[in-house]
Parts: sequence; C-alpha cells; structure tokens
Amino acid sequence: MVAISYEDIVKVPKALLHDHLDGGLRPATIVELAAEAGHELPTTDPEALGRWFSEAANSGSLERYLETFAHTVAVMQTGPALRRVARECALDLAADGVVYAEVRFAPEQHLEQNLTLDEVVDAVVTGFREGSALAAEAGTSIRIGTLLTAMRHAARSQEIAELAVRHRDTGVVGFDIAGAEAGFPPTRHLDAFEYLQRENFHFTIHAGEAFGLPSIWQAIQWCGADRLGHGVRIVDDITPGNPPVLGRLAAYVRDKRIPLELCPSSNVQTGAAASIADHPIGLLRDLRFRVTVNTDNRLMSGTSMSREMALLVDAFGYGWKELQWFTINAMKSAFIPFDERLRIIDEVIKPAYAKLIG
Repeated sequence: MVAISYEDIVKVPKALLHDHLDGGLRPATIVELAAEAGHELPTTDPEALGRWFSEAANSGSLERYLETFAHTVAVMQTGPALRRVARECALDLAADGVVYAEVRFAPEQHLEQNLTLDEVVDAVVTGFREGSALAAEAGTSIRIGTLLTAMRHAARSQEIAELAVRHRDTGVVGFDIAGAEAGFPPTRHLDAFEYLQRENFHFTIHAGEAFGLPSIWQAIQWCGADRLGHGVRIVDDITPGNPPVLGRLAAYVRDKRIPLELCPSSNVQTGAAASIADHPIGLLRDLRFRVTVNTDNRLMSGTSMSREMALLVDAFGYGWKELQWFTINAMKSAFIPFDERLRIIDEVIKPAYAKLIG
C-alpha cells in the first residue's frame, strides 16, 4: 500500500457533519474580537492562546472541556463578529479540502448584546455564504449547511426548533441539542422533537459521549433522532468475541443505518476513548456501522478533518478506500436534499478518490 501523507489527505474531498462554530475560531480572531469587546483572555498572543485552548481542553473531562467555550462565545455577541467567525470558518474548512460541512451553533448563547435569535441566525448564515463565495473564487468550493443547537440544560428547545424551521430555506438544514448529558436526558425536549417531526425537519442529538446507552436509546427510540452526535458509547452494547456480539440497541442502530458522528480527537480529550488507537471507530467500522469522521471543535482539539483522517491512517492503517468510505457515509447522511448529496458523491467525491484507488 502506498503511504498516505497529511498533505495528500488535504487535497481530497471530505465531508463533515459535526463541527461547532464556537469551537473553531482562529486564535488571532479571538484576540482581535476580545479587544473590541473588552473581554479578558488568558493571553493575547495568538500562538500562546491556541496552545492554552488545546491544553485546557485536554483534561479528560467533558465538563472542563466545555468551560473553554466561555472565551469564544464571549467574542461572538455582535452581528459583525458572528459574520466574521462564520466567514472564516467556511474559508478554513474549504482550505482543508472539505467540500460539504454542517456547522452547528446555539443561537441562545449569542444574545448578550441584545441581538434577536433571528438576527443571530441571519448573521451566521450570511457569514457562511460570504465565506463560501470567497472560497469558490479561490478554487476551493464548499457547501455549508447550518444546524441550530439548543442547550439541553436550558428550556428553549421548542423556541430554537421553531427558529430552525423558520430559517430552513435560508441555509439552516437541521436541529441539535448539546451540553452536559448527565442529568439532562433528551426526553426533556420531547415537545421540540415531536414538532420537528411534524414539520418534516431533520435533527441530530448529542448522545452516547459522556453518558452511555440510555442516552442513545432515548435519542433514537423516544425522540426519533436522524443521527447520533458522537454515539461512541454504542460499543457498550457490543460484547467482544470472534465475532463480536451485538446487543439489541447496537443491532438496531446498525440495521437502521443510523449515522454515528464520531469525533476521534475530541473523544480522547473528553475521556470517551483512551487513545486514537483504542477508539471504537476501528471496531465500528469493521462491523459496518454508518460511521462518519468529524472534528467537533477544531480549536480545542487543535485539529482539522485532514488531521483526523491522518490520525486514523496512522492508527488503523487505512488507505484511500477507507477514507472514501467514511466520506461517502457522511455525504449520504447529510441533511440536504437527496439530489444534492448524490451530485457531490458522484461528481466530486468518487472521481477524486478513483484517481487514487486505481
């Protein structure tokens, strides 16, 4: 097998389903926006700040990991700031070879300067549109869909669900809930999920990251999630052996082709996996679950889609065929119309990988 370099991976088309806008800011942008907002940072040196985020997030605790967002969210409270962050996000992803991305954020966290929820969404969607246009001019086309996230410890999920549906024709393609799982089950937000189903709208649920099988079961069987945000703990329902034995929930997830939005580096940081080599993605891929590879929070994990794939190549010996499989899995699982998904698969992804697979 021909060795695959990081530089080679950057050049191939990639699809990303699980990326947080407030987890992917450029350190230099944080410094500039913090100065404008009067927000105090741990350091104003962009390089040192990038290291601080990575080190603070690398604690093995999801709760500690989430604390780092206080600084990014603080500088995303005005329309111009949100537009800039979204614009740069699109440019950064496109430069990394991402041809399709769904980027999520929680509008309710960006209201401190008296923006309305609709104004927050308009600013972000506009930023994505501007960034995508600039990327296309530079020869790196990207299609971005926006996911609106409700915080699972709050009580605004119905409001955010209605907001998402209201903006479904301007770039919002789905809904999500996020935040600490323990003590805040997805069934607390059942009204919102039932509303989304009545509106024929897509949603994913953060489940099976810090909390185990009950969270996954509720997300699917009670709430009707289209995809599982992380879902890595589904391995708790798989008994090792030759062959491994799937429990009823794991078998259901595999049989129904429910996509798993796995985020290897982030999962290691939050303690869901001991290392990349020990990450359940290897087993889940071998068992042919609908596995996708994602970044989660590029700033906190010091990562990119290309880096995540390079780590998997090093840990599991994957080749172009496996990387194409992950990419097509993600594209099949996207929340955009079927014909758009098919076009990107047939006209962008497959031709690029065909040249490499031979």
